[in-house]
Amino acid sequence: MKKYDLLQSGDSIIRVLEIQDDRILMIDCIKQTMPVWRKLESVESYSECTNYELFKDTGFTCIHIDALDVDQRKVMYERYTMITPILPFIADEKMRSKLISSISEEHHVSKQTIRNYLCLYLSYLDVTVLAPKKRKNERELSKDEKHMRWALNKFFYTTKKQSLMTAYTMMLKEKYCDAMGVLAEEYPSFYQFRYFYRKTRKMQNFYISRDGLKNYQRNNRPLTGEGVQEFAPAVGVGMLDATVCDIYLINEEGNLVGRPILTACIDAYSGLCCGYSLSWEGGVYSLRGLMLNIIADKVVWCKRFGISIQKEDWDCDRLPGTFVTDMGSEYKSENFEQIAELGVTVVNLPSYRPELKGLVEKFFDLLQGMYKKHLKGKGVIEPDYQERGAHDYRKDACLTMTDFEKIILHCMIYYNSKRIIENFPYTEAMIDAQVKPYASCIWEWGKLQIGANLITVGSREVVLTLLPRTTGKFGRTGLKVNKLRYHCEGYTEQYLSGGNVTVAYNPEDVTSVWVVENGVYTEFALIESRFQGKDLIEVQELQNGQKIITKSEVRNNLQAQIDLAQHIEAIAGSVSGTTDVHMKNIRNTRKREQMKNHQDYMKEERSYG
Repeated sequence: MKKYDLLQSGDSIIRVLEIQDDRILMIDCIKQTMPVWRKLESVESYSECTNYELFKDTGFTCIHIDALDVDQRKVMYERYTMITPILPFIADEKMRSKLISSISEEHHVSKQTIRNYLCLYLSYLDVTVLAPKKRKNERELSKDEKHMRWALNKFFYTTKKQSLMTAYTMMLKEKYCDAMGVLAEEYPSFYQFRYFYRKTRKMQNFYISRDGLKNYQRNNRPLTGEGVQEFAPAVGVGMLDATVCDIYLINEEGNLVGRPILTACIDAYSGLCCGYSLSWEGGVYSLRGLMLNIIADKVVWCKRFGISIQKEDWDCDRLPGTFVTDMGSEYKSENFEQIAELGVTVVNLPSYRPELKGLVEKFFDLLQGMYKKHLKGKGVIEPDYQERGAHDYRKDACLTMTDFEKIILHCMIYYNSKRIIENFPYTEAMIDAQVKPYASCIWEWGKLQIGANLITVGSREVVLTLLPRTTGKFGRTGLKVNKLRYHCEGYTEQYLSGGNVTVAYNPEDVTSVWVVENGVYTEFALIESRFQGKDLIEVQELQNGQKIITKSEVRNNLQAQIDLAQHIEAIAGSVSGTTDVHMKNIRNTRKREQMKNHQDYMKEERSYG
């Protein structure tokens, strides 16, 4: 008998979750009740069972993750993210109950729902069981339900804070009474009204509509926990932050450029640096580079800089299932929030609370401490750089961005694979496995444990997901996006029917855009070849320049139209009208006129020559 084995006896199927001395922690896979401890002798009559038999007895159909649509995968990972903090403590009933309560409050779902997700996952040990079934189209509201919704919005969800009974009474008065104010024979009861309210109620809408947005943000909004251990009990919680490095750099020509921006993602459980981005630009641009670096093969990446490492030194090529960020504008932007489409949960910490992501703050401190002592006099900034009379450290700059990135990589490799983590809370299992106290070793061990929350995704998918989006409009001239026209085969019906669609675009190259439909990106090519390869700003400048030239000639155009009208009227006025027009022999008359006005252009050419 081993951990996670399936055992069967008659109609009962259980899964072994833990084995301690003469007892086991098991879960009933048929009833799917919470795990319980049983004596080892109580399951001696059980025989080994396969997943196929479990699926057959429960009627469960195994679905491959690739068969799920975008919405199903998103909900699946959200549910899995809810229960991951509980999985490492599944054998500790007290801690398990405490975590279920805190997660229930944080996500505004019932404790029983959390238990259901947990039992479902433990029964099958397959994350796809948490995916919701495809919903059928929601039915339309009945006439009574529309009246109830109207009454709630008009009388209940307002700053007047009317009671539910008052809103119900006002609904009857406005919708179920005749001109004389007499109540109709049939009308919904208060219990029906209250049931509809409870079914459709959203607490955020309740608090904001009745107490105001400021009060909601101050007193009612959801708050994250009070430290790393609460929301990072396993691998898969990435902390994001950026800093301006304490060094001045030059370019290849020797001109001073300034201080680079380092953006990093640190796994909150192991302390491993999952990825980084070193650039001159911050904001969403640096986040795109960071996401691509997280999923990159680090052996290949380091080889680009002439650095050779072993795969186990930095084996991170998947996105963490949760990102923890501060209230920076780039993290709150719509572009970054689109990463949730990949199944990632984004947690924004309150403002001015750096201690809640102390691991990434400490990473920057340690990293800069590694290189600064070796680069004194080479552009490194000392603590006195802002004081009056201090040395101008800009004059010491001698490293390029490439040189500095090599140094940063060596520092990160040391940080991940050679720096001893003295205070890591080792478990008995880690001691038994002889896990070395390095971030890379803890990461490698943590990836194999239940509860690890990592998402496999391709680089193209990441890039397309983080591109800015706008609304495109179909028309007979193609798909119009940012005042440019695009085309793709197979969209004739949309061109003729019209309509709007969400479009992802690259501001740095307008050659292509991507229509986003149900999580699928369809590429459209630029029709106007004169804009090929240009960025959006260049295109807008060209378009604005043409507008300015055209606008400057509007007056001249109007004057020319007036002059044209005067010339035509003058010629027409000089002709005396006649009422005696001969209508006979028109064909002969036309031939005579042709002969009269016919010219030999070659003869005239010789005479002109």
